[in-house]
Amino acid sequence: MTVLIREDDNGVVNLTLNRPEHFNTLSEALIEALQRELDDVAKDDQVRCVIISGNGRGFCAGQDLKEMRENPDKNYYQTLFSRSAKLMQSIIALPVPVIAKVHGIATAAGCQLVASCDLVIAASSARFAVSGIKLGLFCSTPAVALSRSIAPKRAFDMLVTGDFIDAETACNWGLVSQVVKPEILDQAVALKVEKILEKSPEAIRYGKAMFHPQSQMNLSEAYMFAGEVMADNMMCPSAIDQIDNFINK
Repeated sequence: MTVLIREDDNGVVNLTLNRPEHFNTLSEALIEALQRELDDVAKDDQVRCVIISGNGRGFCAGQDLKEMRENPDKNYYQTLFSRSAKLMQSIIALPVPVIAKVHGIATAAGCQLVASCDLVIAASSARFAVSGIKLGLFCSTPAVALSRSIAPKRAFDMLVTGDFIDAETACNWGLVSQVVKPEILDQAVALKVEKILEKSPEAIRYGKAMFHPQSQMNLSEAYMFAGEVMADNMMCPSAIDQIDNFINK
């Protein structure tokens, strides 16, 4: 069975995790497939948006622990976590918005995947946790993404208790951007994509390239960087045309 399904629709790439019998855990094969598709998207100027979702009863239940225990070697684990980290960073570095469409559970590396996406639209039935601690394993790599999405004390609370939070709580804490009824999840994601596609693709790409890097800079560096990006954006023909039309109204 194909572990990842890709569907393209007028500049929108849908990537569906397809290991439903395993709650879409991130096996080596699935990590490799996701990385391959993200690398392809990064080189495609026609792509405007990416949606990541999961088949079956949940979004993603983290790393494939069974596969990991079948390879009890530190070098293997280091390589696996390095590949996983590269995958999460590729989402952030992608030049277009990435939306996580979440239903069911998103745990451990699945929660990390959610935290790495630009926008997260979740069904009200969705639940989130970094539950490795309950198995004697602190979710160190998910902690990196999680602590950059929500307040550190809340992230640490989740990490040391392994407790689930519901979708509304996740939204209030900043992990999720929108919560909707399960029956309208597809519709809500489609509406968000429609709003993105209405905007200038050049402006969106400038914005994505600026947004994440500036958050890791000090204030003066961030403003200098943002000013350079905005100046480049102002020279873009599509921006010039739209601004002139606005002024002439």
